Amino acid sequence: MIASFRKQHCSSMKSTLHLLLLGLLSACATLPEDYPKEESFAVPATAETRLGLSATAWVRSHDGRSGFFPMQSGSDALAARLRMIERAEVSLDAQYFLMKPDIAGHIFCQELLLAADRGVRVRFLLDDIFTEVSDEELFILDAHENIEVRLYNPIAKKGFYYLNFLGDFKRANRRMHNKSFTADNQLTIVGGRNIANEYFDLNINTEFEDFDVLGVGKVATDVSATFDLFWNSRRSLPLEALDVEFTEAQLDKVRKQMKEEFDEAYASEFAGAMENKIIRELIDTRDQLFPAAWEVVTDDPKKLKTDVAVEQRQHFNRLAELVVGAQEEVIVITPYLVPLKSGIEFWRGVVDQGTRVVMLTNSLASTNHIPVHSGYAKYRKPLLKAGVELYEARVDAVEHLAERTDAPDNKTLHTKLFIIDRNQVFAGSLNLDPRSINLNAELGVNIMSEELGTELADDFFEQLDETAYRVTLNDRGKLQWEGTINGAKVIKTTEPSSSRWRRFKAWFFRIVPDSQL
Repeated sequence: MIASFRKQHCSSMKSTLHLLLLGLLSACATLPEDYPKEESFAVPATAETRLGLSATAWVRSHDGRSGFFPMQSGSDALAARLRMIERAEVSLDAQYFLMKPDIAGHIFCQELLLAADRGVRVRFLLDDIFTEVSDEELFILDAHENIEVRLYNPIAKKGFYYLNFLGDFKRANRRMHNKSFTADNQLTIVGGRNIANEYFDLNINTEFEDFDVLGVGKVATDVSATFDLFWNSRRSLPLEALDVEFTEAQLDKVRKQMKEEFDEAYASEFAGAMENKIIRELIDTRDQLFPAAWEVVTDDPKKLKTDVAVEQRQHFNRLAELVVGAQEEVIVITPYLVPLKSGIEFWRGVVDQGTRVVMLTNSLASTNHIPVHSGYAKYRKPLLKAGVELYEARVDAVEHLAERTDAPDNKTLHTKLFIIDRNQVFAGSLNLDPRSINLNAELGVNIMSEELGTELADDFFEQLDETAYRVTLNDRGKLQWEGTINGAKVIKTTEPSSSRWRRFKAWFFRIVPDSQL
């Protein structure tokens, strides 16, 4: 009888909780995708600007090819963005997955405001989900008559934020991962960096090893076209759609805080970036550019609206075509690597056709996403058996890589780069994981340059032994990590530099479905 009562009681409690949850989810706030907004497009008539005149002259002297400059240094990447803002006369278009309210974020915002004060039109498109900048700061930018801020696929702010996310998970789980920055429709930056300290050598604890490419010429026009595609899409909403309000006193307080942050950073980080000789000469004279044909590759915003069919994965499909066409060597650098069984068969086919495949990804110690590492770990042996040469980044290799004595203690790999036969360089935002391939929108550029490809490949292999462990199988078929530390060869039999707690978390997060990684 007691057992029967308990059973009925538990059943009643479950039903009540279920109804309560359904009630909460049904009360979740959503945002209208048909919120009114004006379409706008890249400004075409910029040939007479300073950037336009120098870009046109360079392109003419190089048979119509665009020019490219690889930026592996975070300080170079920050300096290039600030120089572009300083030189812009007509327009600035910024598209990013996230921005943080740190030194890099405040410098970037303050410089956009100053450019807008000069009359430059600024369009700023941010994905909503991981952007940590406050709504007040975004509204301050948007309040300027020459700046418009839009959020891609935002979550409603009214009610319970996380319930709003869960209540519309199928939509909210689809994100815009594109990263681009274009000045006067003449210069553009495409790559893996977001706007936060760790991407620009400004983080004192962990540094992200990342990669951007600066493009000059018609490549900027092609990137602008992809920006317009997302800027004018239904899920790109103006801030007014958020239905939140702030008093002028609240905004003034945040303005002062932003100004204080900027003033504190100006004497060091900002001034240092603006004095970067390499970038100053590059923006002004273009002497160091690699001339090349190119191809800008993007997913369509429609990919984020429906269940993805194979043909809608434009970015990944094009990259796969290039890899399959390789004759000798493919170098893959990706922070997140979850190939699935289909990916194992893909790479086995590439190796079987006689192509050398070398992959570098994060180790457990260096990754900033332990669940993704959990998903990757079970594919290490299959990758090795498929013939892939597999390497994992050393978390303690920052000083060697950056040649700096003041480098942070830890390094996280964030580069997304593919070098194919040393004559094609594919740089962008794509990770080799199910989320990038199936759920997110991605942007990249394929640069057809043997000179650039050879230089990057040579640099990669020159540093590999000192900055990464090679993952191999020992005589018993067990994983081992081989590396060179201070000139001496070492072999590890457990995840290098990882604590027991970190290894436990990696084991625990195996519960996360591969499809969400």
